[in-house]
Amino acid sequence: MAGLRRCSFGRPDRRPLRTLAGIGGETPVSGIDAHDNADHDHTDHGPTPLEREPDPAIALQEMALRELLIEKGIFTADDIRRAMEAMEARSPAMGARVVARAWSDQAFKTALLTHGNSAVATFGVSMGVAELTVVENTPEVHNVIVCTLCSCYPRALLGIPPSWYKSKSYRSRVVRDPRGVLAEFGTTLPPGMKVRVHDSTADLRFLVLPRRPAGTDGWYADALASLVTRDCLIGVAMARAPDTTAL
Repeated sequence: MAGLRRCSFGRPDRRPLRTLAGIGGETPVSGIDAHDNADHDHTDHGPTPLEREPDPAIALQEMALRELLIEKGIFTADDIRRAMEAMEARSPAMGARVVARAWSDQAFKTALLTHGNSAVATFGVSMGVAELTVVENTPEVHNVIVCTLCSCYPRALLGIPPSWYKSKSYRSRVVRDPRGVLAEFGTTLPPGMKVRVHDSTADLRFLVLPRRPAGTDGWYADALASLVTRDCLIGVAMARAPDTTAL
């Protein structure tokens, strides 16, 4: 993937991202090697656009095409309803299960980092035509994901993206100032740690493999999965620390 220098943006929405996210908000990014202003991994995105108003003409075209396909018997309105229902039923719980397995099974972790699509397929997850790339957090590198163009997101593993992930503020600012954005969500990284921002596309999805919390040796998969949140899979937070008082 070619590294592209980030172009300058218009004035972003400077509201704190916690405000955009609501209580307990979270945030994502794609392949930047950070001293905070580094090269940006991208395949087919152009410059990040400002947030656009919905185009009524496109909505009308979508409605006309949908009605035509239903009329031709390609699918039914019930097919659409069931597909939407299945999409809305997805949640970060699947991503948490995948991470818990990677934390406790070195062979699976290697497969996940090497061939993401095949690895998650063992959980019955299909990424469709998109390639899944899993990026691992280490003591030296912290990863965060974003889609600067729209809202490309690993929905099969995380469900529907949160509103802040799609916001102009997050999409523009996390590329230029990842440390600042992470700090707004309570994630402060050591000065020497690199930050890599990964930009998702229509053909490429990213998932962060967070660092396993200390004190979880010997934990079963369900207990490990309980420490994994949507935010840490996007990269705007760390995995939860274990509650040792409950052990």
